Amino acid sequence: MTSQIQHSRRIAFDRQCGKCYYCGLRMWLDGPVGPSALRCTAEHLIPRSEGGGDGLSNIVAACLHCNQTRHKRKKPPEPDRYRAEVRKRVSRGAWLPKPILAWGSASMSTA
Repeated sequence: MTSQIQHSRRIAFDRQCGKCYYCGLRMWLDGPVGPSALRCTAEHLIPRSEGGGDGLSNIVAACLHCNQTRHKRKKPPEPDRYRAEVRKRVSRGAWLPKPILAWGSASMSTA
């Protein structure tokens, strides 16, 4: 039996074509089939502590690295601001180690 959050995570993963909401890299959902940093997690756009729920409108699929990195900050940035910052770092090749970045950038057809 799956929980609401697991259901929402799977739908978000499919809706985003298996790519992280923040970094845009390919993730894995069922596995492990890739680097643990790119394991799919459910990310609340509005935190539960601020009244956000587990429904589809508040859940996006984010890789473990992006999700944890955002929440390690004293005050996590707003999702859109964080997304822009992460994508800029990905484009410079400075977000993840090169082998992980290469795995996440590979074509979905090679998965």
